[in-house]
Amino acid sequence: MADVAFDHVDKIYDNGVQAVFDLTLDVHDGEFLVLVGPSGCGKTTALRMVAGLEDISEGTLSIGGRVVNEVSPKERDIAMVFQNYALYPHLSVAENIAFGLRLRRASKEIINERVAWASKMLDLTPYLDRKPKELSGGQRQRVAMGRAIVRQPQVFLMDEPLSNLDAKLRVQMRADIAKLQRELGVTTIYVTHDQVEAMTMGDRVAVMAEGVLQQVDAPQRLYDRPENLFVAAFIGTPPMNLLEGTAHVNGGVSVEVGGHSLPVADEALAHYPGLRSRDGQPVIVGIRAGDLHPAQGRDDLPQIVARLELVEALGGESMAYFHVEARQIKAELIDEEEQLLSVGEATVGSRPNVVASFPPHVHLKLGDEVPVAVDTKNLHFFDEASGNPLR
Repeated sequence: MADVAFDHVDKIYDNGVQAVFDLTLDVHDGEFLVLVGPSGCGKTTALRMVAGLEDISEGTLSIGGRVVNEVSPKERDIAMVFQNYALYPHLSVAENIAFGLRLRRASKEIINERVAWASKMLDLTPYLDRKPKELSGGQRQRVAMGRAIVRQPQVFLMDEPLSNLDAKLRVQMRADIAKLQRELGVTTIYVTHDQVEAMTMGDRVAVMAEGVLQQVDAPQRLYDRPENLFVAAFIGTPPMNLLEGTAHVNGGVSVEVGGHSLPVADEALAHYPGLRSRDGQPVIVGIRAGDLHPAQGRDDLPQIVARLELVEALGGESMAYFHVEARQIKAELIDEEEQLLSVGEATVGSRPNVVASFPPHVHLKLGDEVPVAVDTKNLHFFDEASGNPLR
């Protein structure tokens, strides 16, 4: 096992396109780190640089304290699990799992011992004589996992290994991979565009956008304390509601959103003290769907009135989509020259711009003006010009 360290790493392709900018990131020994971000954000490029499949343009990359910029992939002692399984169709499950060991000329005894160990751990023992075409997608992915773990490498690299599976199987495989990593204790870097995977699997999550690392932290802290507007908008399902408001400081602190005044709770001010210096100025107000409630029985919370546009019944909860007379803020990614997050065009109109997570049995009528209670202790506040939190 080993740690992995990116030290001011850049990746610039021959055509001049830069995929990764000044990446500095330490992956601790035995840690499960998830790289997450939208398509084209540089996460897979970063993973491939660890594997040795992409050259490093600037900076250094270390595995176990050894700089590996010029070290060939086979000498890095890493194992990679790919999105498309990459199994040999003419080999049995046992032969696929053993393939890397045979290339390393391991003894027959070691090969048999490790194949038996891996297949038992991954529930593949009944399938060892089958060919990949006789297996389900989940079983094929477990074979790919088995081929990686029998080598007992210093580092596991996983490139969107669940993206080809159906939704139910992805949930099961998420749990299986996380459990396997805990049992083995091997340093793991896992790439995904699915932030649900990131939040449920990683010890820490590194969020990337346009080749730039935005924030790396424990999953819950990413959700609770985003470092900029992009992280706030990207992390969370459904995404955070982002609306333009105006701050007012007159003894207490409040924000006006869509003609409604919301007194800001002390808990929110403790996390966003910069709001106190924005009297009369526009700010971006972030509200999670779970912090909006049916107003009935919630006289302890301030309210806004919103027009109900759509309800999605999900069984255990309902997603209620409202229109509030406030401008919705869109987070842009990265300014190409300045490498800073920017705030996109604010939109206004009659479309839904707020989503709330309501209990499943609340009776609502589309088109009605509905009072909605706002838990202001969990509000988030960002600078409208830079997208930075008001801390």
